[in-house]
Amino acid sequence: MIELHDLSKVYRTSDVETTALNQVNLEIEKGEFIAIMGPSGCGKSTLLNILGMLDSPDTGSYQFLGEDVANRSERELSVVRKDNIGFIFQSFNLIDELSVAENVELPLLYQKMPAKERAERVQEVLERVKIAHRGGHRPQQLSGGQQQRVAVARAVVTNPGLILADEPTGNLDTTNGEEVLSLLGELNTDGTTIIMVTHDPSHADHASRIVRMLDGRVLSENVVGIQSTGETSHA
Repeated sequence: MIELHDLSKVYRTSDVETTALNQVNLEIEKGEFIAIMGPSGCGKSTLLNILGMLDSPDTGSYQFLGEDVANRSERELSVVRKDNIGFIFQSFNLIDELSVAENVELPLLYQKMPAKERAERVQEVLERVKIAHRGGHRPQQLSGGQQQRVAVARAVVTNPGLILADEPTGNLDTTNGEEVLSLLGELNTDGTTIIMVTHDPSHADHASRIVRMLDGRVLSENVVGIQSTGETSHA
């Protein structure tokens, strides 16, 4: 599904040059559940933004579903994102002026889905994440765990093949965090590819493979449950 070759990203200001990613090589197969770990500033979120086509690398190549995204226009990238990728953020990013159901419905509006089909799909997804009884409420009327359930519902309502989750449990207590991880696990069992950034080793254990980063590089990759699967390139 995803192939990264010598991917680099440098941020520059008038005084400082920061290498966020340094020749990253990574392959992710369809249906995997990947956890990306590493200290703050190691490049995890930058990598996730590039995978989600919200940012672009300076050098190297990114192939998504067999095609290099570098030559695509922003409009074309927007279509690829809309049709293939769902995003889950630590801060939920829900719109307070809209109801729960309306927040979840938004991606379907962008796809110009008919109203009846939208309503059916929203109800189905809200029931799946066990928040349908709150469909008419506003986000600020919900607990943090409930808001993240809504964010998960919004991410999956279009049936994307890939979900990118940036610290999806970071603002949640242990119980709610485990519930969100269980939801991600169920989606992965159903065939959705999950790429999750996390600081928590116990949360990473929900994944099938852990990618560890340091100083903008992929330091190692390990299959969960196997002590060592070898190192990726350090050069």
